Amino acid sequence: MHRTHLTVVSVLLLATASAGIAATGNPALTIYRADGDMLFENGGTSSEGYAIVHEQRALRLAGGQQALVIDGLPATLDAEAVSLDLGAGTRVLGQRVLSTGDGGALAAHRGETIMIGLRSGTATGTLLGLDNGALIVRDDSGTIIYVREYDSLRFLQGGGLPGSTLQLTVDGKPGDIAATLTYPTSGLGWRAAYSALLLNGAACRMRLDALASIANRSGRDYPGSTLKLIAGSPNIARPVTRMYAKATMAAAPAPQGLPDQSSLGDYRSYAIDAALDLPDASVTQVPLYATKDLDCERRWIVTNGGAWFPPKPMLNKDDMPVSDMPGPVASELRFTTTENLPAGHLRVLTRDRDGRVEFLGESRVEDTQKGKSVPIALGSAFDLSARRERTAFSVDKAAREMNEGFHVTLTNTGENARTITVREHPNRWRAWTLLSSSQKPAKQTPDLLEFEVAVPANGKATLDYVVRYTWTPKDE
Repeated sequence: MHRTHLTVVSVLLLATASAGIAATGNPALTIYRADGDMLFENGGTSSEGYAIVHEQRALRLAGGQQALVIDGLPATLDAEAVSLDLGAGTRVLGQRVLSTGDGGALAAHRGETIMIGLRSGTATGTLLGLDNGALIVRDDSGTIIYVREYDSLRFLQGGGLPGSTLQLTVDGKPGDIAATLTYPTSGLGWRAAYSALLLNGAACRMRLDALASIANRSGRDYPGSTLKLIAGSPNIARPVTRMYAKATMAAAPAPQGLPDQSSLGDYRSYAIDAALDLPDASVTQVPLYATKDLDCERRWIVTNGGAWFPPKPMLNKDDMPVSDMPGPVASELRFTTTENLPAGHLRVLTRDRDGRVEFLGESRVEDTQKGKSVPIALGSAFDLSARRERTAFSVDKAAREMNEGFHVTLTNTGENARTITVREHPNRWRAWTLLSSSQKPAKQTPDLLEFEVAVPANGKATLDYVVRYTWTPKDE
């Protein structure tokens, strides 16, 4: 077979070629919580998420200065934070990271030695770039050659894998070295996924399941990985933003054990107790805590106004209009957690009369320490409504007093009696007192009146109250 030799030239690396460096052992991934939805949706490689990857690499050095190539790295890694620990006696003289960009897998192997299969034989040389499907190669005379028709390519340094490629020049003694490759990358992230099944019975009881959803859209598979999940919100100053297309793959089975929870600085760490496959373009779930039955509380809430006061007393009645249309009543579930809950989403389920489990609502859960109350907004109750009417309004500017009264009608068309929490925020001025009310408030703060009103099944209930505002000359 005829062979044409093209010179081996590299801008950064020395000309001593070496084989691609295979990973040894299981990679160790420290994956941080991700809040964005893009990472968990089907599609291409994502710029969301953050993880630190630790891989073991077995190197065989020829001695002196030589070039090394490590390929098959994720397309989304942080090129400025890649490190290779070679141990004592060997040092890295220079390194570069090449990513696929618009050239596909070949673009990440610029500067490497390749063998081109031609109809007339083979040719070796240095891949400099790509141009509309043509290979740009430099020959032994320094002439740039465009190769448009070829049968095959062999990568004599790396394996030609897609993603990013790390090219290094190292200097050290000959022999075998166990090196540790560490790099941060986007495209990996996790978040908590909770479900609460309401249990039958007169009292509110729920069965809480807690899972960790781990997304891999980094452009690379991570088989047999040791995982550590970090809960918290560390500052990440420069997220990686490259994105490429990738097909969706099925998630690997999750291990059966529960994570070992501990502290990591200011954050929480969950160490998965078994090796786990993380295929690219997948979402894998593992148990975060054991299933637990908890007491809970159902609440139905109607709210008027908010925690806000104007810069001056609002003396005109129409400054705060009142709608004559019935308003919604929010449905809420609340429970006290017995574990530290990392941020995520919680789905609330109930069992219908036919025995099937049905969806009631979903809400985001923020990072919550054990022993804290967790409110879950479920939606608007179909059978409940509230109508608010102004019944009195008067202003005495000389006395610097203003009275305002309201009548709240609560309607329940459902089969069960409900206690509705009415939250009223007197917003006309910050100095106010409750002048009268048809029932005693359950809670009163400087910006809130809260009443618990019992409403019978298929019936109505009302609430009346009057607030008096006062102010001083300097407030006008």
